[in-house]
Amino acid sequence: MDGKLDYRWHLRQLMAGRGMFSTTDLIAPLAARDITLSSSQVYRLVVERPERMSLRILMALLDVLDCRMEDLIEPVAAAQHTRVRKAAGAADDHLGDLRPRRARIMRPDS
Repeated sequence: MDGKLDYRWHLRQLMAGRGMFSTTDLIAPLAARDITLSSSQVYRLVVERPERMSLRILMALLDVLDCRMEDLIEPVAAAQHTRVRKAAGAADDHLGDLRPRRARIMRPDS
């Protein structure tokens, strides 16, 4: 792969494939491998994509799930974020339709 790399985290899918449907299902198997994590830490590990993780936790996950690194972490090309700049008031700018009209204050007849 050329360019910037990103990754997909497949922990939840691997857990489901092994009949583990609750995030807390990982607590005991990890504890058996001397990895002590709170339920909120395990939840974040399963639900969110981790940016940092100790190698001990990674190796314990691979052991618990009986999988390889490629099954858990899938390298992918990073999404290209391109910004298209438009001049204010460009022809396809429909913001004018969404702007509220200025309120008119009507004074009662004196």
